[in-house]
Amino acid sequence: MFDIVISNGKIMDGSGTLPYRGSIGIKGDMILKIEATTSLSGKRIIDAEGMVVSPGFVDIHGHSDYFLLVNPEAESKVRQGVTTEIGGNCGYSAAPIFGEEACEREVEYRKQFSLDLNWHTVQEYSELLKRIGISINFAILLGHNTIRASVMGKENRNPSKKELEDMCIAVEKGMNEGAFGLSTGLIYSPACFSEIAEMVALNNVVKRYKGVFTTHMRSEDDLVLEAINEVIEVARQTHVPLQISHLKTSRERNWNKLDRMFQVIERAIDEGLDITCDRYPYIASNTGLQAILPDWTTEGDKETRVNRLRNETVREKIKNEIVKKHPEPDYWKTIVISTVVSEKNNKYEGMSIADSASMVGKEPFDFTMDVLIEEEMNVSANYFTMSEDNLVKIYRKPYIMIGSDAACRADYGPLAEGNPHPRAFGT
Repeated sequence: MFDIVISNGKIMDGSGTLPYRGSIGIKGDMILKIEATTSLSGKRIIDAEGMVVSPGFVDIHGHSDYFLLVNPEAESKVRQGVTTEIGGNCGYSAAPIFGEEACEREVEYRKQFSLDLNWHTVQEYSELLKRIGISINFAILLGHNTIRASVMGKENRNPSKKELEDMCIAVEKGMNEGAFGLSTGLIYSPACFSEIAEMVALNNVVKRYKGVFTTHMRSEDDLVLEAINEVIEVARQTHVPLQISHLKTSRERNWNKLDRMFQVIERAIDEGLDITCDRYPYIASNTGLQAILPDWTTEGDKETRVNRLRNETVREKIKNEIVKKHPEPDYWKTIVISTVVSEKNNKYEGMSIADSASMVGKEPFDFTMDVLIEEEMNVSANYFTMSEDNLVKIYRKPYIMIGSDAACRADYGPLAEGNPHPRAFGT
């Protein structure tokens, strides 16, 4: 007799076979039998009539690195059936982290969640997760942005020979301690200042450990084709498996580029490169509000970056660049504030930049700069820029999988605050 029997469910066993009606016998913490029958006996019977029974899902693209320390139960993940998450995506990982980057992150997360960063290495971080006991399996990627900032700060230049060696050493140590690969966020500082040669050097280390390279590309809008070619070139030079994160074409003027993106990717696959992609099932993205700023504004430590926005000459230059890139009249209506840190500005959560600015009698650009200053850059936003038709086309490709691009959330405690992207609970 089994301890638990799940019966009458539609079983999707993950093998690729068609679903079938059957029962699952469990003893202790082991599944001992799966078969197309409803006659298994057990001490406890769970009737799954009208439900699907499947293995736990792997969230291939997550951001729960720090949030797991706030909510080890990973509520929003397990409620969707996720039992494994790949974290450390888009260039930002909880480890390895050291130097001024560790100090800046500690200030940020202590302010938001009262967290202390009492680790520096992948091993120390992994041991912390084991001690607190998390409800999901968690695999970490090494964040290129985190490592670069730890070694050389957020400087707009190529690394010196010594700095590149130090980054490679950090990657080597992280891979040796169990990381699955390297991620980079090429639209974010400081990876936005990096070139192909730097990524090749780091991925040559990853290759030795049979790891993967995942990337939030340098552009997902006007220069998306150039961005795809850039990361494919890294894969071509290193022969590291490439995962393109949250594949998309942002802004309506770029929606017609999707078929050409497919062609570029599929030619590379035919060439023999190992390339896959992921995407969340929504047409709005979510990232920091500071992502709208030109790359040159993101150099330096947080105090420098914030003070830069106070300079009227700099603001005028930023404004001109944003208007040139986004001349569409409804631009500020497509950006909706998701979360802020201060109580002063939480009234704007769930409102567009256009509506928020109107409420306080400011121009949208000035409102945006002011709220970034007041929140010390800690503002996230939803960007409504994508096509539903393109989303369907993306999911029809066999090399594209689902990934939430979300950190774990909860409906209680600190992770219930704000208006996060619905993908956190609904992917």
